[in-house]
Amino acid sequence: MMRNANVCITIFHFNAARHRRGQQTTYILGTRMSEKIVALIFQFVIQVIDAGGYLGIAGLITLNSCGIPIPSEVIMPFSGALIYFHMNAANQLVPPGQFGAGNVGLGLFLVAAFGALGCNCGSAIAYWIGANGGRPMVERYGKWVLMSHHDLDRMTKFFEKYGSIAILAGRMMPLVQTYVAFPAGIGRMPRLRFHIYTTLGSFTWYFCLAWIGMELGERWHTDPRVEEMFHRFHLVVGLALAVLFAWFLWTHIQRWKKQGSRE
Repeated sequence: MMRNANVCITIFHFNAARHRRGQQTTYILGTRMSEKIVALIFQFVIQVIDAGGYLGIAGLITLNSCGIPIPSEVIMPFSGALIYFHMNAANQLVPPGQFGAGNVGLGLFLVAAFGALGCNCGSAIAYWIGANGGRPMVERYGKWVLMSHHDLDRMTKFFEKYGSIAILAGRMMPLVQTYVAFPAGIGRMPRLRFHIYTTLGSFTWYFCLAWIGMELGERWHTDPRVEEMFHRFHLVVGLALAVLFAWFLWTHIQRWKKQGSRE
C-alpha cells in the first residue's frame, strides 16, 4: 500500500541510498532543501485535501490564486489520484476513490470545477486588492506573499501587452497564475470578462493536471512501470521544485534588501 506521504518520502529513500554510496547530498542556499521543501508542500496539500475534500481543493487553489505560491501542479494531480483512492484510518491510500463516488468522469469534472471555483475566489480577492488599493497597496504589502516590485512590473507588462488573453493564458502558467489577477484589478478589467477568462483557463489547466494524476493513480498498482518511472524521476522533479522555490525566495530577498537600502 502507498502510505500517506509516499509520493514524497521516496525522495528520502533515494537520498539515503546516495549517502550510503558516498555521494554528496545536494544543498541549496546552505540547507538541505530538496527534501524538506517538497515534503512539507506535499504533506500540507495531502492533509488539507484529505480533511476537506472538494472544499479542500477549492481552499488550496484560493490561496494559490490570491498570491500565496502553493503550486497547483502539486494540488491537482494528487486530487486526480484520489478519484481512484481515498485515505483510510491507517493513513494508506486505498480504493475506492474519494472523489466521484465511483464515477470517474464525474470525479474528474468536479475536481477541476472546484479548482476553478477556488481560482475565482482567490482571483477575486487579488482583483479587489488591485482595484481598490492600486499599485501602491500591492507594492506595499506584496512582500508578505513573496511578490516583489519586479514581479508586479512583469505581470503588469504581460497584462498590458496581451490584454484579457493574459488572464486566460496566465491561468495555465506556473507562478504567473498566482499573481496575474493583481494587474487585472489595477487596470480595472471588466469583472465579468475577468471571471469568464479565469474560469476557462483555470478549468482547462486543472482538468489536464487532474487527468494526469488520475491516470497515474489508476496504474500505480497495476502497471509496475509507473512506480518504477516515478522512483526514477521523482528526485529530479523534487529537486527542480526546490531549486525553483529557493531561487524565487533568494531573488526576492535580494530585491527587498536593495529596496530597503534605497529607502
